[in-house]
Amino acid sequence: MNRVTVINGPLPPGVWQADNMEPQLITAPQHIAILNELISREPLFHRPEFGTTRADFEKLTASEFWEVGASGRRYSRQFCLDTLEKRYKNPTEEVWEIGDFHCLEIAINNYLVTYTLAQGKVTTRRATIWRRTAEGWQIVYHQGTLVETNSQP
Repeated sequence: MNRVTVINGPLPPGVWQADNMEPQLITAPQHIAILNELISREPLFHRPEFGTTRADFEKLTASEFWEVGASGRRYSRQFCLDTLEKRYKNPTEEVWEIGDFHCLEIAINNYLVTYTLAQGKVTTRRATIWRRTAEGWQIVYHQGTLVETNSQP
């Protein structure tokens, strides 16, 4: 199983950024509690306390869920569920660091959560759209984008 460490500090070494390039991402004070709830659920599908079975993942994903991987490929909900089912039959342990979290309400009960994930030498920016329902939180969309190290725009 993955071990996740939450960090809220500087970017991982080697990630280049210009002084004025990054947007000022600020979570509104009224959304801090929601941000904290959602931080505990990221990275997606790697928090066993929220489920490890296909039925758990079906409940966690909205029927219209899809994602874009760091490769740029689009994945359907069905493909993701099939992949997760296989992955959890043979879990592995990895150490990941996550941080730089922000939360923005984009519609009533729909929130965009963004963060940075460091997986060894690979760093990605992640974005998840979460929906609060009567049954709990559901994922509507997820995307991972590779961060090039030591590169400039």
